[in-house]
Amino acid sequence: MNMSFYTGAVGAYMQNQRMNVQANNIANVNNYGFKAERATFHHLMYSNVLGIDEEQLPKGSGTKMVKASTDFSCSGYTETGRRFDFAIEGDGFFALYNPADGEISFTRDGAFMMAQFLVPPPEDAEPEIDPVTGEEIEPQPTEEWRLSDNEGRCVLDSMGNFIVIDRDNRDAELDVGVYDYMIYDGMLHADSGRFLPIDKNGDLYLGTGKVRRGYLEVSNVDLAQELVKVIESQRAYSYALKMVQTSDEIEQTINGLPN
Repeated sequence: MNMSFYTGAVGAYMQNQRMNVQANNIANVNNYGFKAERATFHHLMYSNVLGIDEEQLPKGSGTKMVKASTDFSCSGYTETGRRFDFAIEGDGFFALYNPADGEISFTRDGAFMMAQFLVPPPEDAEPEIDPVTGEEIEPQPTEEWRLSDNEGRCVLDSMGNFIVIDRDNRDAELDVGVYDYMIYDGMLHADSGRFLPIDKNGDLYLGTGKVRRGYLEVSNVDLAQELVKVIESQRAYSYALKMVQTSDEIEQTINGLPN
């Protein structure tokens, strides 16, 4: 009897987790370069473990959402005509460097911009002498315009360097790097459509994808499919709760029987 409680409760909770995945996909249906996630389920072990005083305790029942797999397929491109919009035709990612913590992440969203960064002077820079007062002037940071995402990260070129933009020639060709991994499975889905690699993804190498300027990759979320999955999750959630309710009613009936 207790097993039905466990199965129903676990099922309801897992369907709630699945709904979170669908909700996130629907919320990003219009975000460039977003990759939809798919809830992956696996059955729990149908067996008991030996507890205190030889008591049989349930080890697991029902199913569990083990991960949200990412669909890296491409659903097409849209032409924007903007000079700092880029799309990758083929495999690969853009590389983003975060100056705040040194994190390097990867994305298919090429909606970039020209952003100002202050470059600190070299550590061995000598102070200048003021010709009028003769006082020493400490080295000052220099201004540099780089290709960046909208959140302060720098886009890297094919050599792993920052992409510096000439303010007087913004239409000049830019060497936007394309990087790739042999295995995509398991990449962590960060915010803003970014991905963080893990050990199983293998070594990083230069990708074979072609960069198209003035284009952006559209989201691969299929809204019709996501809505169907929402309905499935709602119905499965209600069935699981009904199982818990029925089990509770049976338990009450049994407990109410005369000895």
